[in-house]
Amino acid sequence: MPEKTSLARELLLLLLLATCWGSAYTFIKVGIETIPPVTLIAARTLIAGALLVAILRLRGLCLPKDRAVWGRFLVQACLNSAVPFTLIAWAEQSVDAGLAVILNSLTPVVTFLITAFVTRHEAVSSRKLAGVVAGLTGASLIIGVGALNGLGRDVLAQLAVVTATVCYACAAIYGKNFKGLDPMMPAAGSLICGAALLLPASLVIDHPWTLSPSPSSLVALLALSAFSTSLAFVIYFRLVHTLGSVATTSQAYLRVPIGVAIGAIFLGERLSLSSWIGLAFVMVGVIAMTLPGRRAEA
Repeated sequence: MPEKTSLARELLLLLLLATCWGSAYTFIKVGIETIPPVTLIAARTLIAGALLVAILRLRGLCLPKDRAVWGRFLVQACLNSAVPFTLIAWAEQSVDAGLAVILNSLTPVVTFLITAFVTRHEAVSSRKLAGVVAGLTGASLIIGVGALNGLGRDVLAQLAVVTATVCYACAAIYGKNFKGLDPMMPAAGSLICGAALLLPASLVIDHPWTLSPSPSSLVALLALSAFSTSLAFVIYFRLVHTLGSVATTSQAYLRVPIGVAIGAIFLGERLSLSSWIGLAFVMVGVIAMTLPGRRAEA
């Protein structure tokens, strides 16, 4: 847990991470209009990984050469990029965005349960549990219970989102294994491994040389790669070590009010009473999950 003097900075980074990943749903939706899911995510991981490697070189840093470290990069890639990214991109072809966000908001719940009953790698408390419940309640209120009407309609696609959610929870816990590395290194290494896994699949399944992506899909792919992946992953690996696994996953709740705020500012949408109540629940939940306890947490 960061010192009190730096907690405000970490919370601002958490908000930025939520913005990066919250915008990814829109970028993916635009991207898959003319780019198949596997190819879109293969390109996303390749571009993002290459960008981070280039930045590392400019900083005078090199990726580790240790096989064991690259083995951990590969596991992290499966948990945090290659598998969940592809599952969500595929699912968004039929699952409504609102329902997808609610299902993805289960990440802090799963992370808390795994931490409390399996790994026990950091302290959990009744305050954090209350935060998890409050955040999920708030997210559901903001999106609206109407989004749940489609629950059970496209079961396979919804299960894909839930599976991605479980992957993200496991990734937040596994990410603790990179303590001591510059946050950009596990970000770059895991993305390169993700690209190595997905590129062959893209070549076999989609034959990308036959595709004709639209300009809007290409712009969405670039934004998805640079903003929602490269920048997001660097912030993510930092927060896993400063705020902890459970607290870092609270950004899943923050994505919801950010999306609503964008609609209110740029589309003139009005917030309902339930949205304001939901926002209050989300803020209480995030605060409960991220504020340090009396003793620093591992």
